[in-house]
Amino acid sequence: MSKYRRPLFTEQILLLMVALLVSSSSKAQNDIENDWIFKNSKTLSELWELDDEHQRGTFIITSYKPIYLSLGKFTTNTNKDPRSENSDKVLDRPLEIDPVEAKFQLSLKTKVFQNMFWGKADLWAAFSQRAYWQIYNKGESRPFRELNYQPEFILNFPVNFRLFGFKGKMVGAALVHESNGQSDPISRSWNRISFHAGFERDQWQILLKSWLRLPTSNDDNPEILNYIGRGEAAITYDLGKQRFSAIARHSLRLGDKSRGSLQLNWAFPIIKNFSGHLQIFEGYGETLIDYNHRQTTIGLGVSLMN
Repeated sequence: MSKYRRPLFTEQILLLMVALLVSSSSKAQNDIENDWIFKNSKTLSELWELDDEHQRGTFIITSYKPIYLSLGKFTTNTNKDPRSENSDKVLDRPLEIDPVEAKFQLSLKTKVFQNMFWGKADLWAAFSQRAYWQIYNKGESRPFRELNYQPEFILNFPVNFRLFGFKGKMVGAALVHESNGQSDPISRSWNRISFHAGFERDQWQILLKSWLRLPTSNDDNPEILNYIGRGEAAITYDLGKQRFSAIARHSLRLGDKSRGSLQLNWAFPIIKNFSGHLQIFEGYGETLIDYNHRQTTIGLGVSLMN
């Protein structure tokens, strides 16, 4: 039995997504000051409402992580036989995967409570989804190969200090769940408590994270920390209307457990706020199903939120 996800539509869904990106980008251009859900935030204060100037109140939906669509993403190493270390269950046949597929990411957040803990903290709820779509794989009916879901609650504290020339703008913690919604033998999920600190300097932003995995009774990816990593550094640089970013993860271990990944992104303007998006990834964990599978990927598409 195939473990692929079957979409209800194929080319129609892709065309609809492109249309939504174009119309939403036009909407952002026409009302950029008021419509925050489609606004590219240049600072952490803007993105996380860290001061009185940027306060918007609760239950207003805004962007979280970048929202983009890679029309074509190529991998050097398809994972046709995904398996976990602690399971002898395997697929009944190798997956028929094309090396080129489409990928999109949606990510939104909303502030649930503000001015908590003596008026110093905000609680946010966020949801991100990454989809990997074998849209060019006609022989397998163009299935969704993998969907990754990531809901989280984020407690954020604004701060004001300097470190190595950067301004410390926020610290906090988050409760994060990530899963692919599949069943054995390709079920993947994990829960973690993540700690973060955000810094700014001119056109630079740095977000540092480290996390502790929460134990579970049914572990379908026991070595995930030694592949995806125990910490993350995200660096962003704005050059005019272009945005460059790098996200590095590492296991924080030496020897044969020294693993991780590096993702590079370049968002560049095409028309008004409608941007192109180039993404290069190398390492482990490009998707949850590939958490222990190393590959290099390159994708090109369009971006709504950077």
